[in-house]
Amino acid sequence: MKVTVIGSGYVGLVSGACLAEMGNDVMCLDVDERKIAMLKDGRIPIHEPGLQEMVKRNAAAGRLHFTTDVAAAVHHGTMQFIGVGTPPDEDGSADLQYVLAAARGIGRHMTDYKVVVDKSTVPVGTGDKVEAAIREELAVRGAEVQFAVVSNPEFLKEGAAVDDFMRPDRVIVGADDERAVLLMRALYSPFTRNRERVLIMDRRSAEFTKYAANAMLATRISFMNELALLAERVGADIERVRQGIGSDPRIGTQFLYPGVGYGGSCFPKDVKALLHTGAQNGMDLKVLGAVEAANERQKMVLVDKVVARFGEDLSGRQFALWGLAFKPDTDDMREAPSRVIVEELVRRGASVKAYDPVAMTEAKRVFGILPGLGYAESQAAALQGSDALLIVTEWRQFKSPDFEQIKTLLKQPLVFDGRNLYDPELLKTLGVEYHAIGRP
Repeated sequence: MKVTVIGSGYVGLVSGACLAEMGNDVMCLDVDERKIAMLKDGRIPIHEPGLQEMVKRNAAAGRLHFTTDVAAAVHHGTMQFIGVGTPPDEDGSADLQYVLAAARGIGRHMTDYKVVVDKSTVPVGTGDKVEAAIREELAVRGAEVQFAVVSNPEFLKEGAAVDDFMRPDRVIVGADDERAVLLMRALYSPFTRNRERVLIMDRRSAEFTKYAANAMLATRISFMNELALLAERVGADIERVRQGIGSDPRIGTQFLYPGVGYGGSCFPKDVKALLHTGAQNGMDLKVLGAVEAANERQKMVLVDKVVARFGEDLSGRQFALWGLAFKPDTDDMREAPSRVIVEELVRRGASVKAYDPVAMTEAKRVFGILPGLGYAESQAAALQGSDALLIVTEWRQFKSPDFEQIKTLLKQPLVFDGRNLYDPELLKTLGVEYHAIGRP
Protein backbone atom coordinates (compact mmCIF):
# COMPACT_ATOMS: atom_id res chain seq x y z
CA MET A 1 0.00 0.00 0.00
CA LYS A 2 1.24 3.53 -0.72
CA VAL A 3 1.45 5.60 2.47
CA THR A 4 2.49 9.18 3.16
CA VAL A 5 3.50 10.23 6.67
CA ILE A 6 3.58 13.95 7.38
CA GLY A 7 6.06 14.70 10.16
CA SER A 8 9.27 12.83 11.01
CA GLY A 9 9.41 13.14 14.79
CA TYR A 10 8.74 10.35 17.29
CA VAL A 11 5.28 9.52 15.99
CA GLY A 12 5.82 10.10 12.28
CA LEU A 13 9.21 8.45 11.90
CA VAL A 14 8.34 5.38 13.97
CA SER A 15 5.03 4.97 12.13
CA GLY A 16 6.63 5.38 8.71
CA ALA A 17 9.49 2.98 9.40
CA CYS A 18 7.24 0.29 10.89
CA LEU A 19 4.73 0.54 8.04
CA ALA A 20 7.60 0.18 5.55
CA GLU A 21 8.88 -2.82 7.50
CA MET A 22 5.65 -4.64 6.60
CA GLY A 23 6.14 -4.00 2.88
CA ASN A 24 4.30 -0.72 2.38
CA ASP A 25 5.74 1.99 0.13
CA VAL A 26 6.15 4.90 2.55
CA MET A 27 7.12 8.51 1.92
CA CYS A 28 7.89 10.69 4.96
CA LEU A 29 7.36 14.43 4.52
CA ASP A 30 8.89 17.12 6.71
CA VAL A 31 9.39 20.84 6.14
CA ASP A 32 12.69 20.73 8.08
CA GLU A 33 15.30 20.38 5.34
CA ARG A 34 18.06 19.60 7.87
CA LYS A 35 16.06 16.70 9.31
CA ILE A 36 15.26 15.25 5.88
CA ALA A 37 18.92 15.54 4.82
CA MET A 38 19.91 13.67 7.98
CA LEU A 39 17.38 10.90 7.31
CA LYS A 40 18.50 10.53 3.69
CA ASP A 41 22.03 10.14 5.05
CA GLY A 42 20.93 7.22 7.23
CA ARG A 43 20.91 9.15 10.51
CA ILE A 44 17.87 9.80 12.70
CA PRO A 45 17.12 12.95 14.72
CA ILE A 46 15.93 11.11 17.85
CA HIS A 47 17.16 8.27 20.06
CA GLU A 48 14.82 5.31 19.90
CA PRO A 49 16.08 1.71 20.25
CA GLY A 50 15.92 -0.25 17.00
CA LEU A 51 14.68 2.67 14.90
CA GLN A 52 17.88 3.64 13.10
CA GLU A 53 18.47 0.09 11.89
CA MET A 54 14.87 -0.16 10.67
CA VAL A 55 15.09 3.17 8.83
CA LYS A 56 18.35 2.17 7.12
CA ARG A 57 17.03 -1.26 6.16
CA ASN A 58 13.82 -0.01 4.58
CA ALA A 59 15.43 2.97 2.87
CA ALA A 60 17.97 0.61 1.28
CA ALA A 61 15.13 -1.66 0.16
CA GLY A 62 13.38 1.27 -1.53
CA ARG A 63 10.31 1.12 0.72
CA LEU A 64 11.04 4.26 2.77
CA HIS A 65 11.61 7.69 1.22
CA PHE A 66 12.07 11.18 2.63
CA THR A 67 11.08 14.50 1.08
CA THR A 68 10.29 18.16 1.69
CA ASP A 69 8.08 18.30 -1.43
CA VAL A 70 4.48 18.60 -0.24
CA ALA A 71 2.93 17.99 -3.67
CA ALA A 72 4.98 14.85 -4.25
CA ALA A 73 4.12 13.51 -0.80
CA VAL A 74 0.39 14.11 -1.25
CA HIS A 75 0.37 12.47 -4.68
CA HIS A 76 2.30 9.47 -3.32
CA GLY A 77 -0.03 7.90 -0.81
CA THR A 78 -3.68 6.94 -0.70
CA MET A 79 -3.19 6.89 3.07
CA GLN A 80 -2.08 10.31 4.38
CA PHE A 81 -0.92 10.07 8.00
CA ILE A 82 -0.59 13.31 9.96
CA GLY A 83 2.03 12.79 12.67
CA VAL A 84 3.12 16.34 13.50
CA GLY A 85 3.54 17.94 16.91
CA THR A 86 0.69 19.40 18.95
CA PRO A 87 2.59 21.42 21.58
CA PRO A 88 0.72 23.03 24.48
CA ASP A 89 -0.39 26.62 23.98
CA GLU A 90 -0.09 29.18 26.78
CA ASP A 91 -3.57 28.29 28.09
CA GLY A 92 -2.78 24.55 28.09
CA SER A 93 -4.75 23.82 24.93
CA ALA A 94 -3.18 21.77 22.13
CA ASP A 95 -1.72 23.94 19.38
CA LEU A 96 -3.20 22.57 16.15
CA GLN A 97 -1.43 24.87 13.68
CA TYR A 98 0.83 22.10 12.34
CA VAL A 99 -2.01 19.59 12.05
CA LEU A 100 -4.18 22.06 10.15
CA ALA A 101 -1.25 23.15 7.96
CA ALA A 102 -0.77 19.50 6.99
CA ALA A 103 -4.49 19.20 6.22
CA ARG A 104 -4.40 22.30 4.03
CA GLY A 105 -1.38 20.92 2.17
CA ILE A 106 -3.32 17.74 1.42
CA GLY A 107 -6.36 19.70 0.22
CA ARG A 108 -4.18 21.90 -1.95
CA HIS A 109 -2.61 19.02 -3.89
CA MET A 110 -4.89 15.96 -3.75
CA THR A 111 -6.35 14.74 -7.05
CA ASP A 112 -7.80 11.36 -6.07
CA TYR A 113 -9.36 9.62 -3.07
CA LYS A 114 -7.37 9.98 0.17
CA VAL A 115 -7.74 8.62 3.67
CA VAL A 116 -6.41 11.37 5.95
CA VAL A 117 -5.35 9.81 9.23
CA ASP A 118 -4.92 11.91 12.38
CA LYS A 119 -2.05 10.10 14.15
CA SER A 120 -1.11 13.10 16.28
CA THR A 121 -2.64 13.46 19.73
CA VAL A 122 -5.44 15.96 19.18
CA PRO A 123 -8.47 17.25 21.13
CA VAL A 124 -11.97 16.02 20.49
CA GLY A 125 -13.36 17.66 17.36
CA THR A 126 -10.02 18.04 15.55
CA GLY A 127 -11.13 15.62 12.84
CA ASP A 128 -13.95 18.03 12.00
CA LYS A 129 -11.44 20.88 11.71
CA VAL A 130 -9.14 18.82 9.49
CA GLU A 131 -12.06 17.92 7.26
CA ALA A 132 -13.15 21.57 7.04
CA ALA A 133 -9.59 22.71 6.19
CA ILE A 134 -9.34 20.19 3.33
CA ARG A 135 -12.76 21.16 1.98
CA GLU A 136 -11.79 24.85 2.04
CA GLU A 137 -8.70 24.16 -0.05
CA LEU A 138 -10.67 22.03 -2.49
CA ALA A 139 -13.24 24.84 -2.80
CA VAL A 140 -10.50 27.36 -3.59
CA ARG A 141 -9.38 25.08 -6.42
CA GLY A 142 -12.96 24.40 -7.53
CA ALA A 143 -12.17 20.70 -7.23
CA GLU A 144 -14.41 17.83 -6.14
CA VAL A 145 -12.32 14.99 -4.72
CA GLN A 146 -13.56 12.32 -2.34
CA PHE A 147 -11.71 11.81 0.94
CA ALA A 148 -12.21 10.54 4.48
CA VAL A 149 -10.74 11.76 7.76
CA VAL A 150 -9.89 9.07 10.31
CA SER A 151 -8.72 9.29 13.91
CA ASN A 152 -6.01 6.73 14.67
CA PRO A 153 -4.27 7.81 17.89
CA GLU A 154 -0.82 6.44 18.69
CA PHE A 155 -0.01 4.51 21.88
CA LEU A 156 3.77 4.47 21.64
CA LYS A 157 6.03 4.55 24.68
CA GLU A 158 9.29 6.38 24.11
CA GLY A 159 12.10 3.86 24.49
CA ALA A 160 9.83 1.04 23.29
CA ALA A 161 8.03 2.73 20.39
CA VAL A 162 9.14 0.33 17.65
CA ASP A 163 7.98 -2.72 19.60
CA ASP A 164 4.72 -0.99 20.54
CA PHE A 165 3.94 -0.27 16.89
CA MET A 166 4.94 -3.72 15.65
CA ARG A 167 3.01 -5.54 18.41
CA PRO A 168 0.15 -3.22 19.39
CA ASP A 169 -2.09 -3.87 22.38
CA ARG A 170 -4.90 -2.31 20.36
CA VAL A 171 -5.44 -0.17 17.28
CA ILE A 172 -8.11 2.52 17.61
CA VAL A 173 -9.80 3.63 14.40
CA GLY A 174 -12.36 6.40 14.50
CA ALA A 175 -14.21 6.56 11.20
CA ASP A 176 -17.66 6.33 9.61
CA ASP A 177 -16.48 5.92 6.01
CA GLU A 178 -16.74 2.23 5.07
CA ARG A 179 -14.01 2.38 2.44
CA ALA A 180 -11.64 4.09 4.89
CA VAL A 181 -12.34 1.46 7.56
CA LEU A 182 -11.57 -1.36 5.11
CA LEU A 183 -8.29 0.29 4.10
CA MET A 184 -7.29 0.85 7.73
CA ARG A 185 -8.04 -2.78 8.57
CA ALA A 186 -5.94 -3.91 5.61
CA LEU A 187 -3.06 -1.63 6.58
CA TYR A 188 -2.96 -2.89 10.17
CA SER A 189 -3.71 -6.53 9.38
CA PRO A 190 -0.02 -7.62 9.41
CA PHE A 191 0.36 -6.10 12.90
CA THR A 192 -2.80 -7.65 14.36
CA ARG A 193 -3.07 -11.00 12.59
CA ASN A 194 -2.66 -13.19 15.67
CA ARG A 195 -5.51 -11.52 17.51
CA GLU A 196 -8.15 -9.00 16.50
CA ARG A 197 -7.03 -5.77 18.09
CA VAL A 198 -8.61 -3.18 15.79
CA LEU A 199 -11.38 -1.29 17.58
CA ILE A 200 -13.69 0.70 15.30
CA MET A 201 -15.60 3.64 16.79
CA ASP A 202 -16.74 7.14 15.93
CA ARG A 203 -14.06 9.76 15.35
CA ARG A 204 -14.70 11.84 18.48
CA SER A 205 -14.60 8.80 20.75
CA ALA A 206 -11.27 7.76 19.20
CA GLU A 207 -9.81 11.22 19.81
CA PHE A 208 -11.05 11.17 23.39
CA THR A 209 -9.68 7.66 24.02
CA LYS A 210 -6.07 8.83 23.64
CA TYR A 211 -6.46 11.60 26.21
CA ALA A 212 -8.40 9.35 28.56
CA ALA A 213 -5.64 6.70 28.44
CA ASN A 214 -2.83 9.13 29.20
CA ALA A 215 -4.85 10.87 31.90
CA MET A 216 -5.51 7.52 33.59
CA LEU A 217 -1.82 6.59 33.58
CA ALA A 218 -0.78 10.01 34.85
CA THR A 219 -3.36 9.64 37.63
CA ARG A 220 -1.86 6.31 38.73
CA ILE A 221 1.61 7.85 38.90
CA SER A 222 0.53 10.90 40.90
CA PHE A 223 -1.61 8.76 43.20
CA MET A 224 1.34 6.51 44.04
CA ASN A 225 3.61 9.51 44.53
CA GLU A 226 1.19 10.98 47.05
CA LEU A 227 0.95 7.64 48.86
CA ALA A 228 4.75 7.50 48.95
CA LEU A 229 4.93 10.87 50.70
CA LEU A 230 2.36 9.69 53.23
CA ALA A 231 4.20 6.39 53.72
CA GLU A 232 7.28 8.32 54.82
CA ARG A 233 5.23 10.16 57.44
CA VAL A 234 3.64 7.02 58.92
CA GLY A 235 6.64 4.70 58.69
CA ALA A 236 5.40 2.42 55.94
CA ASP A 237 7.47 1.14 52.99
CA ILE A 238 5.84 2.16 49.71
CA GLU A 239 7.64 -0.64 47.85
CA ARG A 240 5.92 -3.23 50.05
CA VAL A 241 2.63 -1.38 49.56
CA ARG A 242 3.15 -1.33 45.80
CA GLN A 243 3.67 -5.08 45.75
CA GLY A 244 0.64 -5.59 47.95
CA ILE A 245 -1.80 -3.61 45.84
CA GLY A 246 -0.20 -4.57 42.52
CA SER A 247 -0.93 -8.24 43.18
CA ASP A 248 -4.63 -7.40 43.04
CA PRO A 249 -5.65 -8.21 39.44
CA ARG A 250 -8.12 -5.31 39.50
CA ILE A 251 -5.17 -2.93 39.98
CA GLY A 252 -2.06 -4.56 38.46
CA THR A 253 1.53 -3.37 38.72
CA GLN A 254 1.98 -1.00 35.79
CA PHE A 255 2.56 2.71 36.47
CA LEU A 256 2.62 2.16 40.25
CA TYR A 257 6.28 3.04 40.76
CA PRO A 258 6.79 6.14 42.93
CA GLY A 259 9.48 8.59 41.89
CA VAL A 260 10.18 12.21 41.08
CA GLY A 261 7.16 12.74 38.81
CA TYR A 262 6.25 12.12 35.20
CA GLY A 263 7.57 14.12 32.27
CA GLY A 264 8.00 13.76 28.52
CA SER A 265 6.01 14.89 25.53
CA CYS A 266 2.70 13.19 26.37
CA PHE A 267 1.45 13.06 29.95
CA PRO A 268 2.05 16.72 30.96
CA LYS A 269 0.73 18.06 27.65
CA ASP A 270 -2.27 15.75 27.46
CA VAL A 271 -3.37 16.35 31.07
CA LYS A 272 -3.25 20.11 30.42
CA ALA A 273 -5.17 19.72 27.17
CA LEU A 274 -7.89 17.63 28.82
CA LEU A 275 -8.19 20.17 31.64
CA HIS A 276 -8.58 22.87 28.99
CA THR A 277 -11.25 20.85 27.18
CA GLY A 278 -13.10 20.48 30.48
CA ALA A 279 -12.97 24.22 31.12
CA GLN A 280 -14.20 24.93 27.60
CA ASN A 281 -17.20 22.74 28.31
CA GLY A 282 -17.98 24.17 31.73
CA MET A 283 -16.38 21.36 33.75
CA ASP A 284 -13.76 21.67 36.45
CA LEU A 285 -11.96 18.31 36.26
CA LYS A 286 -10.92 18.17 39.90
CA VAL A 287 -9.17 14.81 39.83
CA LEU A 288 -6.98 15.79 36.88
CA GLY A 289 -6.27 19.16 38.44
CA ALA A 290 -4.98 17.35 41.52
CA VAL A 291 -2.95 14.97 39.35
CA GLU A 292 -1.16 17.89 37.71
CA ALA A 293 -0.55 19.70 41.01
CA ALA A 294 0.76 16.54 42.68
CA ASN A 295 3.17 15.94 39.80
CA GLU A 296 4.60 19.45 39.97
CA ARG A 297 5.14 19.05 43.72
CA GLN A 298 6.78 15.65 43.23
CA LYS A 299 9.52 17.11 41.03
CA MET A 300 10.78 18.96 44.12
CA VAL A 301 10.90 15.92 46.43
CA LEU A 302 14.60 15.17 45.95
CA VAL A 303 15.52 18.81 46.41
CA ASP A 304 13.46 18.90 49.62
CA LYS A 305 15.37 15.87 50.89
CA VAL A 306 18.69 17.50 50.05
CA VAL A 307 17.66 20.71 51.82
CA ALA A 308 16.49 18.76 54.87
CA ARG A 309 19.92 17.11 55.02
CA PHE A 310 22.19 20.09 54.18
CA GLY A 311 20.12 23.20 54.90
CA GLU A 312 18.52 25.89 52.74
CA ASP A 313 21.82 27.39 51.54
CA LEU A 314 23.69 24.92 49.35
CA SER A 315 26.55 27.24 48.47
CA GLY A 316 29.81 25.34 48.10
CA ARG A 317 28.06 21.99 47.75
CA GLN A 318 28.50 19.80 44.69
CA PHE A 319 26.03 17.08 43.72
CA ALA A 320 26.42 14.22 41.29
CA LEU A 321 23.26 13.65 39.24
CA TRP A 322 22.65 10.42 37.33
CA GLY A 323 19.96 10.70 34.66
CA LEU A 324 18.72 13.70 32.68
CA ALA A 325 16.18 12.25 30.23
CA PHE A 326 12.61 12.01 31.51
CA LYS A 327 12.79 8.19 31.24
CA PRO A 328 15.32 5.52 30.17
CA ASP A 329 16.06 4.61 26.54
CA THR A 330 15.36 8.10 25.22
CA ASP A 331 17.13 11.44 24.97
CA ASP A 332 13.87 13.35 25.45
CA MET A 333 14.19 16.20 27.96
CA ARG A 334 10.69 17.62 27.55
CA GLU A 335 9.16 18.25 31.00
CA ALA A 336 11.92 16.09 32.51
CA PRO A 337 12.03 16.23 36.35
CA SER A 338 15.80 16.70 36.07
CA ARG A 339 15.21 20.20 34.70
CA VAL A 340 13.41 21.31 37.85
CA ILE A 341 15.90 19.57 40.14
CA VAL A 342 19.02 20.97 38.47
CA GLU A 343 17.69 24.51 38.26
CA GLU A 344 16.57 24.50 41.91
CA LEU A 345 19.88 23.14 43.21
CA VAL A 346 21.81 25.72 41.20
CA ARG A 347 19.46 28.48 42.38
CA ARG A 348 20.31 27.54 45.96
CA GLY A 349 24.04 27.94 45.27
CA ALA A 350 25.03 24.33 44.55
CA SER A 351 26.96 23.00 41.58
CA VAL A 352 25.80 19.90 39.70
CA LYS A 353 27.88 17.33 37.79
CA ALA A 354 25.38 15.48 35.59
CA TYR A 355 25.67 12.27 33.60
CA ASP A 356 23.22 10.56 31.25
CA PRO A 357 24.04 7.70 28.84
CA VAL A 358 22.16 9.29 25.93
CA ALA A 359 20.68 12.72 26.73
CA MET A 360 23.83 14.83 27.32
CA THR A 361 23.70 16.60 23.96
CA GLU A 362 20.00 17.35 24.31
CA ALA A 363 20.52 18.51 27.92
CA LYS A 364 23.19 20.99 26.79
CA ARG A 365 20.75 22.37 24.24
CA VAL A 366 17.91 22.60 26.77
CA PHE A 367 19.86 24.12 29.66
CA GLY A 368 22.12 26.32 27.54
CA ILE A 369 24.78 28.05 29.61
CA LEU A 370 23.66 27.46 33.18
CA PRO A 371 26.28 28.53 35.75
CA GLY A 372 26.84 25.74 38.22
CA LEU A 373 25.90 22.91 35.84
CA GLY A 374 28.63 20.71 34.43
CA TYR A 375 28.61 17.42 32.57
CA ALA A 376 30.60 14.32 33.46
CA GLU A 377 31.99 11.80 30.97
CA SER A 378 30.94 8.84 33.09
CA GLN A 379 29.00 7.80 36.19
CA ALA A 380 32.22 7.68 38.17
CA ALA A 381 33.38 11.10 36.97
CA ALA A 382 30.13 12.64 38.23
CA LEU A 383 30.78 11.20 41.70
CA GLN A 384 34.32 12.53 42.05
CA GLY A 385 34.41 15.10 44.87
CA SER A 386 30.62 15.43 45.13
CA ASP A 387 28.81 15.75 48.46
CA ALA A 388 26.07 13.30 47.45
CA LEU A 389 24.60 11.37 44.54
CA LEU A 390 21.11 12.10 43.19
CA ILE A 391 19.47 9.47 40.95
CA VAL A 392 16.79 10.93 38.68
CA THR A 393 16.37 8.50 35.73
CA GLU A 394 16.23 4.72 36.13
CA TRP A 395 18.68 3.70 33.41
CA ARG A 396 19.57 0.01 33.62
CA GLN A 397 23.25 0.73 34.12
CA PHE A 398 22.41 2.62 37.33
CA LYS A 399 20.59 -0.34 38.88
CA SER A 400 23.61 -2.35 39.97
CA PRO A 401 26.51 0.08 40.48
CA ASP A 402 29.81 -0.38 42.31
CA PHE A 403 28.78 0.78 45.78
CA GLU A 404 32.36 0.72 47.03
CA GLN A 405 33.28 3.11 44.23
CA ILE A 406 30.39 5.36 45.21
CA LYS A 407 31.66 5.42 48.79
CA THR A 408 35.24 6.10 47.68
CA LEU A 409 34.57 8.88 45.18
CA LEU A 410 31.90 10.82 47.10
CA LYS A 411 33.00 13.05 49.97
CA GLN A 412 30.62 11.03 52.11
CA PRO A 413 28.56 7.90 51.34
CA LEU A 414 25.21 9.63 50.70
CA VAL A 415 22.60 8.76 48.04
CA PHE A 416 19.27 10.42 47.26
CA ASP A 417 17.41 7.94 45.07
CA GLY A 418 14.49 9.37 43.11
CA ARG A 419 13.61 6.00 41.56
CA ASN A 420 13.91 3.53 44.49
CA LEU A 421 16.52 1.43 42.70
CA TYR A 422 18.24 -0.03 45.75
CA ASP A 423 17.48 -2.07 48.85
CA PRO A 424 17.68 0.19 51.92
CA GLU A 425 18.85 -2.68 54.13
CA LEU A 426 21.70 -3.49 51.75
CA LEU A 427 22.91 0.10 51.64
CA LYS A 428 22.68 0.34 55.41
CA THR A 429 24.86 -2.76 55.68
CA LEU A 430 27.35 -1.20 53.23
CA GLY A 431 27.51 1.98 55.28
CA VAL A 432 25.73 4.20 52.74
CA GLU A 433 23.26 6.82 53.94
CA TYR A 434 20.24 6.28 51.71
CA HIS A 435 17.21 8.49 51.11
CA ALA A 436 14.56 7.04 48.78
CA ILE A 437 10.94 7.89 47.95
CA GLY A 438 8.41 6.58 50.48
CA ARG A 439 10.83 4.14 52.12
CA PRO A 440 12.04 4.10 55.74
